[in-house]
Amino acid sequence: MYMRIIARSTLRDYWEKHPDSATPLKTWFSEVRKAEWKNFNPLKKQFGNTSVVGDDRVVFNIKGHSYRLIAAIDYEKRILWIRFIGMHNDYDKVDAKSI
Repeated sequence: MYMRIIARSTLRDYWEKHPDSATPLKTWFSEVRKAEWKNFNPLKKQFGNTSVVGDDRVVFNIKGHSYRLIAAIDYEKRILWIRFIGMHNDYDKVDAKSI
């Protein structure tokens, strides 16, 4: 059973504007889609550079910390919502806990 990622179009829109992010985001999507995380611990084991920033929010560092992706995750329902993608200076302008 795959992790449902909402929405891949968000990733595609971003990598079309930032072509250097395309390969890392496609790789991230492929890995996350196959993930079988029950909670944050196995996610952290797979993606060691992630951080929890709220009850259901996780920050992924993409392309060696060039980009940050904030996702809300429902582990039980196996759904991940992409809430934000941006460079570090853009990330600093948002509230990762509520976006």
